[in-house]
Amino acid sequence: MAAIKILSVDDEAPLELLMKQYFRRKIRNGEYEFFFAHNGLEALSILYNNPDIEIILSDINMPEMDGLTLLAKVNEMRNPALRVIMVSAYGDMKNIREAMNNGAFDFATKPIDMDDLSLTIEKAIAQINYVHESMKEHAQLESLKNDLTTARDIQQYILPRLFPPFPEDIDKVDIHASMEAAKDIGGDFYDFFRIDDDHIALVIADVCGKGIPAALFMAVSRTIIRSKGMQGCSAEACLTESNHLLAAYSMDNMFVTVFYAIYNIKTGFITYSNAGHNPPLLLRRDGSVSELPMSQNTIVGVIDDLEYQKDTLQLEQGDTLFMFTDGVTEATDTEYNEFGIERLDNILRQHANSSCQQIIEAVKTGIKDFVGEAEQSDDITMLVVKRK
Repeated sequence: MAAIKILSVDDEAPLELLMKQYFRRKIRNGEYEFFFAHNGLEALSILYNNPDIEIILSDINMPEMDGLTLLAKVNEMRNPALRVIMVSAYGDMKNIREAMNNGAFDFATKPIDMDDLSLTIEKAIAQINYVHESMKEHAQLESLKNDLTTARDIQQYILPRLFPPFPEDIDKVDIHASMEAAKDIGGDFYDFFRIDDDHIALVIADVCGKGIPAALFMAVSRTIIRSKGMQGCSAEACLTESNHLLAAYSMDNMFVTVFYAIYNIKTGFITYSNAGHNPPLLLRRDGSVSELPMSQNTIVGVIDDLEYQKDTLQLEQGDTLFMFTDGVTEATDTEYNEFGIERLDNILRQHANSSCQQIIEAVKTGIKDFVGEAEQSDDITMLVVKRK
């Protein structure tokens, strides 16, 4: 442990000898290192060359620059760990009080009681150590905050963000998506990618938990599902094989709910497999809204050797499939009322003829108006596809 550096500022020469004599053991053991100045100007010069000095013992009445002026100069350094102990005659209590009001840590009166001064220095050291620990924790938090910001940027980068995603088929299909994490990084994700000329994969998922663990599991889950999907697996086979891989390496009971669909651009026919995810909503061109059947499959990443089942759906021209995570319907206001499926249905009915982006923006606005000043408690993710 490094020595505590102490600067004694006093125009009385005997004090230097007294300090060295009284604290000789601590000096010899490397616990204390003393510096000596005879006035404020000398003290500032020493502080400039030794910025790691953390305790100043300063007389008030000195030539050239007194202790109160030195204290003011020290305050300008804005060193949160630096502690100033003022030393003066008992009869100079007015100046001592002024020093304390201006930020001095403590005071000692002359003639100095060295035992009492030693206790005062130890008390100052305890506070200095606390400040250092707090500064260390603050630096760690700042580092973590920067890491989370980087992780958030990376997470947003790996999600598809180019719309329209398939400009060559813009006359056949409209796709838009959005993910707003409750924290710096989240566990929700969406994805879409071309399998072949006629088929597009659509994925929306929700990893259990929040923060870094959920984000890491999210990245692994997305990579595995996309890899299996691009191999041309059926919807049910994609989730079956993805579950096998994720269950084998999942830790701390991590899991993910997934809705995986394969959309035929030409016919509007959808084959999908729902692994424990909340059912998407089907918005017909006439404004009617219905919920897809509840999933019969279990979540992904917990139990190995499961066989996932498929379902099918036909999108007619003008129909829209609205996929979302529970952060949409479970968004709460300041009184903990949930946004709910009915409010979502009403918004969708009013936007049967809107684009996918317009639908998402309308839902976002509806949630924002509903929750008001309440803090977002869960990731809010939407993926919407419309057959043109």
